[in-house]
Amino acid sequence: LILTARDAWHEKVDGFKAGADDYLGKPFHTAELIARLQALLRRGVVRLHGPLCASGLELNEETQTARVLATGEQFDLTGVEFRLLRYFMRHPGQVLSKTRLVEHIYDFDTERDSNVLEVYVNRLRRKLGRELIATRRSQGYVFGADAP
Repeated sequence: LILTARDAWHEKVDGFKAGADDYLGKPFHTAELIARLQALLRRGVVRLHGPLCASGLELNEETQTARVLATGEQFDLTGVEFRLLRYFMRHPGQVLSKTRLVEHIYDFDTERDSNVLEVYVNRLRRKLGRELIATRRSQGYVFGADAP
């Protein structure tokens, strides 16, 4: 459930695409929030998800590994590599700014450095292929086999 001050329709769509089951914009009534939470709980705690697949890759959430579908080659990923690749795979073909990526992969207490992000992007490129993550000068990165 996403609780946010942002309630434009396109922001709601982005929230659902990112994996939200529900979206509630502020202001909201407490009774509505409780009803939505109860509805989510009724759906059950166990949610079976298959691996995330995009651009010829399969990402396994449980083992934190990536597999190239064409070759079957599998790679172990560090925690940051996994979170970064998962975010890329959930947003294929989109220009993702360094700021957005850094905010996503680090928690609030971690010092953020875009140079560290570049290191992790290069690690993913070495493991999975340079063509999967394209650099957009002064904009960020684009993930996908058709990345310009």
